[in-house]
Amino acid sequence: MPDYRTSAPPILREFLSYHEIIKSHSKATVDEYFLDLRNFFRYLKQARNPERYHGDLQEVDISDVDLSFVSTVTVAEVYAYMTYLSRERPRHQNSLRTEYGLNAASRARKIMAIRSFYSYLTTKTHQLKENPVRDLDTPKRKKSLPEYLTLDESLCLLDSVEGKYQERDYCMLTLFLNCGLRISELIALNISDIQGETLRVLGKGNKVRILYLNDACREAIRAYLAVRHPVSGKYADALFLSARDTRPSRSAVHAMVKRCLDAAGLDSRRYSAHKLRHTAATLMLQNGVNLKAVQEVLGHEHLNTTEIYTHIDNEGLRVAAKATPLSRVKREKKKEEQESD
Repeated sequence: MPDYRTSAPPILREFLSYHEIIKSHSKATVDEYFLDLRNFFRYLKQARNPERYHGDLQEVDISDVDLSFVSTVTVAEVYAYMTYLSRERPRHQNSLRTEYGLNAASRARKIMAIRSFYSYLTTKTHQLKENPVRDLDTPKRKKSLPEYLTLDESLCLLDSVEGKYQERDYCMLTLFLNCGLRISELIALNISDIQGETLRVLGKGNKVRILYLNDACREAIRAYLAVRHPVSGKYADALFLSARDTRPSRSAVHAMVKRCLDAAGLDSRRYSAHKLRHTAATLMLQNGVNLKAVQEVLGHEHLNTTEIYTHIDNEGLRVAAKATPLSRVKREKKKEEQESD
């Protein structure tokens, strides 16, 4: 991954620094903004001068992109870029065997980066008087319900944990299923974040939230800490350690979850570490926790992000459907049909 501090032109570098330093966005978020905007500017240069930039889009140099260049962007050019993303953009850049065309969610993320960039130029630094993408529409995203494990499947998953690092892996799964943590939040946990019955979680945008640990979480943490060997240096306070005494990588945690799903007889292609977060939210709502509390637990900035879970297996709706006086009515055969039998 190239470092935007050395790879981006000044106008883009200043925008990314603003998000990293002032907005306190994570490095991953800032890197995604860089990749999205770099691709956009590459496309624009190629589209505006196809004779000069007729080769691979990835080879287009954007070091000369400046205020005069970005100020001439039109909404029509952005829509043309969206069409390119929808039809021609490889889904996997460095693969010889890939499909083409990004889905609406991916295109919406790139639109968000472009909007944020021009909002910064107009409202934060006032380098532009008019925002050329102010009226830009966002691709309509298909709403899909999050997948989750049932209570019995969750218990099977926990029962499947075994092996050399079983106390650690069991503790990870328990925190996923009970606290609804993001994978990045789980990896970043420190021993010092555990304060009796509470857990300090560093979420998106460096926002801290405090979660209460139930008996299962406290017991899983106690059992893991009893076998966790002390380390010195940078990772001395890290709660979870890899075999190399560093924080586990995202890929290592994903692999652990996949391994346990397979051992439990569950479809590891269908479920993932993030699906365990969905499971935590769903089980809480199914067992009487109000939506606002679930929002606080998950660290959602907006309540409407949490509301998607209310559409999953809503027991109240099931009871309401059965309560109507027509719920037990069965259609009887017509008289003519009965006589012909």
